[in-house]
Amino acid sequence: KISIPLSLSETHSIKNVRRDHAQMLEEIAACQALVDQVPEADRPDFEVGLSTAFGCTIEGAVEESFVIDMAERVLGLGVAEVGLSDTTGMGNPAQLERLVTGIWQRCGESHLTGVHLHNTRGQGLANALRAVELGITTLDSSLGGLGGCPFAPGASGNIVTEDLVFMLESMGYTTGIDLEALLSVRQDVAKLLPEEEWFGFTAAAGLPKHFGDVPLQEAS
Repeated sequence: KISIPLSLSETHSIKNVRRDHAQMLEEIAACQALVDQVPEADRPDFEVGLSTAFGCTIEGAVEESFVIDMAERVLGLGVAEVGLSDTTGMGNPAQLERLVTGIWQRCGESHLTGVHLHNTRGQGLANALRAVELGITTLDSSLGGLGGCPFAPGASGNIVTEDLVFMLESMGYTTGIDLEALLSVRQDVAKLLPEEEWFGFTAAAGLPKHFGDVPLQEAS
């Protein structure tokens, strides 16, 4: 899969990539034309990430109807799917549900399978869980919550991978990730990036002794 961001806040788009909406749509169409030249058997999925879909630090609220309209417009260019990005960490589970279901109803479930969440206001895992419950299958996260956005003051990075894996595995979901190994990798990477701020409760508290036991109720 390859992905390109499209900030739904036009001001953010201009500051972030120096392109307004019209220019970005031209870029997306040009990228899709290149993708179409790849033999079908080797052709990657092309995703457009709808950045600032939950709100912008510069423009403020982003109308949910506009998010859905832009998703439809982008998909009309031939891209395989769109993703929802909470770039500024303003989203909440109810808002996420409205956006996901709104795009699904308008464009079809196969065209939205992933979300990109930040934990700036402590809603990251709550949003991730709601997304999974709805049927979203791809969640962006980062080791130690590294990352951020220069045009989102105070923004932390993506949701912490270690905490996300702990939550999902504890609930009975199979992530395919060895959490103990991941926590070990975190320690190694932290030594290489001593100036970075690291986030995550699981790494600080440690794994419970019973972690890995079969939950009382397996997740569906």
